[in-house]
This record gives sequence, structure tokens and C-alpha cells, in this order.
Amino acid sequence: MRHLFKSLALVSVGLIAGVAATIQFSATAQQGTTTLPLDELRTLSNVFSQIKREYVEPIEDKQLLTDAVKGMVSSLDPHSSYLDKKDFSEMQEQTAGKFAGLGIEITSEDGLVKVLNPIEDSPAARAGLQAGDLITRLDDKPVRGMSLDKAVRTMRGKPGTKITLTIFRKSEERSFPVTITRAEIKVQSIKTKIVDQDIAWVRITSFQERTVPDLAKKLSEIAEKNPNLKGVILDLRNNGGGLLQGAVGVAAAFLPANSVIVSTKGQAPDSTQIFNATPSMYRLSEAGDPLASVPPLFKKVPMVVLVNAFSASASEIVAGALQDYKRATIIGKTTFGKGSVQTVRPLSNDSALKITTAYYYTPKGRSIQAFGIKPDIAVDQNKEGDPDDVLITREIDSEKHLRNKQSSEEKLILDRQKRRIEELQRIEEKNANKTPEEREKDKSKKPVELGGPDDFMLQQAVAFIDGKEVQRSASKLE
Repeated sequence: MRHLFKSLALVSVGLIAGVAATIQFSATAQQGTTTLPLDELRTLSNVFSQIKREYVEPIEDKQLLTDAVKGMVSSLDPHSSYLDKKDFSEMQEQTAGKFAGLGIEITSEDGLVKVLNPIEDSPAARAGLQAGDLITRLDDKPVRGMSLDKAVRTMRGKPGTKITLTIFRKSEERSFPVTITRAEIKVQSIKTKIVDQDIAWVRITSFQERTVPDLAKKLSEIAEKNPNLKGVILDLRNNGGGLLQGAVGVAAAFLPANSVIVSTKGQAPDSTQIFNATPSMYRLSEAGDPLASVPPLFKKVPMVVLVNAFSASASEIVAGALQDYKRATIIGKTTFGKGSVQTVRPLSNDSALKITTAYYYTPKGRSIQAFGIKPDIAVDQNKEGDPDDVLITREIDSEKHLRNKQSSEEKLILDRQKRRIEELQRIEEKNANKTPEEREKDKSKKPVELGGPDDFMLQQAVAFIDGKEVQRSASKLE
């Protein structure tokens, strides 16, 4: 069974589209007996021939057919894609947590490239890019009309080379250029420190091959240095996902052995699985149990999980499991709402199909697709509130997103559309009345450093563990 869980999966970091919880069930694509639709295939053949004969410029057969395949797969949902040789190679680099680029997670929105999250300590983060920024130009080339794959490749390059991005920031209603120097990105998925003297802050930036063993090592070090630990804060904010096995292992570190972490259900027989807190379900390249060294105190010490709208997929699996078992209190904002699993099916030695194969469900059977994980306590990122949160695009806002099979989405969609229009009008009016000094102040404003001294949401998590009053969000939409 072990080969079912060994992953070559996409981690949604760097210059690759989407947020992911990804696994690989088999080494090759399954061969089916599906009858091919002959009339539609004739149409495809006729279109291909017509393009070859009459298009203004010659196009290579391989490029034309590759683009046709990419278009067919990308039309399914926001997270399925065809990976050619370059894409497949980049995916494998990212899964290992090392690649070259700018250090941003991206997706598409309204024909533009949207920043989902700048990776911490990356060139993009140091340049001041923020989640939600829209990239409108790459050097002198407009992004609109450019495929996401081409945008990815344009932003990639040798370390030390530069690229200028034109950014449109919705919350400030302004465009501005940012020149970024490409670099080799080495993602450290686990960051820890002690806050308030005896509370552990454990931040996971993405779920990679090394996440589970690295977490075990960090937790052991924390327990050794702090035997009287009062609580732990697991920070999953801005974590766009990654390997499903990594999510299972992280949840298993804090839950009893054999606990159900997540289940998956899809059309293919091998897409229906139950993932438990057992080593065979979360180890990848390690022998034995990578969590064997985790001290027992982490199964019972008071726990908070911090999430926001950019916590997606694998992050939502962890938060959902800990919430269902009442092992942790979820604090923050409603998560992104990506409740589907992508399987990487190699098609050849250098190409693969990343295809959505299943919905995933929390231990209590909840599908969070489109809705996300709602926090037990809604808390803003900023002390003054987060009025711009409604402008953040989540899974439910994507036109091609998979529908939640358990609940109707219509009311939530209408509410979000109404709030978005109201907030855009408010921001436009506010910006129109700003003084030149206020505009300059906006330009120099930096996003909150997660885990830093001004991290208001973290401060509220500490207050909760200390038994103090928590300042809850007044927003109607978390």
C-alpha cells in the first residue's frame, strides 16, 4: 500500500498557479475503456487542419496539440493542469522546497496574475509584495491575454537577474512598478519561537516532503528547553497548502494515534481513502515513524490554530481535523475554501497530469469546499479592523470552482458580491479624499510581519491561552 501514498506532488509555492493538497496514487495514468466521441474528435481534427493551413503564421504540431491539451485540462477547475517537461521539473523542485524565482504563490484573476502569498524571506516579500496584489505587466509586456504558464516562465530566470512587475493594489486603488532580483528560493516550512515566556509559536509556511520530520525535531527541542510549556500556537496563516501527507502528519502530531484526519471521495476507486494518524499515512522518504520523537505533552497542551483567508487546502485539512476533535481553538478569519485533492499522474518520463480527483472531508464528514473553515473565534489581523478583507478572492469567487455538494452557495455568493461592491465604493471615496501626505503614507505602509511584535492576531491567541479577554472581529464576514 505504501506506493499509494508516496508523492511527487505539487506544493503551491513559487511561481506555480493555485493552492493544493496533492497526492499521487499510482505511477501511471489508469487506462480506461471510455468510448471516444467521434464527432467531436472530427471537429478537433478539422480545427487542427484549418489552423495548419490558414493561420497567419506557421505553428508546430507539438505546440498546437500541447496547448489543446492544456486548454482541455485547465477548463475543468482552477486546480487541474497539464504539466509539460518544464512544469513537471519545477513541480518536483518545489516539492523539495528549493527552486529559483521570485518567491510568490500566484493564481489568475480577471485575466491578470494575482499574488496569493509572497513567501517569507523571499525577494518578493522583501520588495513589499502583498497577498491580493494584481500583476498587470511583466517588464514591458502586458499580462492580460498572457497564459498563466507563460507568465510563470517570464517571471522565472537565473538568480541575480531582474524583472520589473507593475502592481495594482486594490486596497489603495493605485498601480506602481516593483523591480525584483530573482534568487534561489529555499523554503523553510517550519519556524518556531517562544512567546509570552512559555507559549510555543509554531509557524508552517507550506507542507513539503520535510515538513513532518522537521516539525518533530522542532517540537522536541521546544519541550526540552521549556518543560513547563503552557500552550502552543500553530500558525497556518498564508499557508497555501502542499502535500496531503504533510497535513496528515502535522495533525497527527497533536492528536491520538489512529485518529481519522481526513477522508477523500471521488469517481475513481483509488480516490476514496481514509487517512489516519498512523506512520504509513504520513511518512514519505523516512523509515519508521517521523513523529516518534514528539513528546506526549503536545497531545494535551492547550492549543490555538491561527488561520486567515490565505490558509488553503492542506492547511484547512489540519485546521478542520483539530477543530472537529476540539483539540484546538481556531482563531482568525474564514479560510480559503479549497476542499479538493489533486493527483499527479505521470504521463511520460517528463510530463504529467495534475487532475482534481476527489473532495476531501473533515473527520466529522464536513466538506469545506467553497465555504472554508470558520474560526471558533473571529479575530482581525489589525487592531483597527480589516475592512479590506471582503476584497480578498477566495475559492468561492472563482467562476470555475467545484460546487459544494453538501450546502447551497448562492446566499454566500450574493452576500460577498454585495459587500465587495460596497467596499470598492467606500475605498474609492476614501482615496478620492486623501491628502498627498496620506497617499505617501499608504505607499510606505508595510503588511504585518507574522510572528512580529505588531502581530495583533498572534497577540489575541496568546491572550486566549493566558485566559484573558480576546478582541473579537466586528466584521459580518470573517
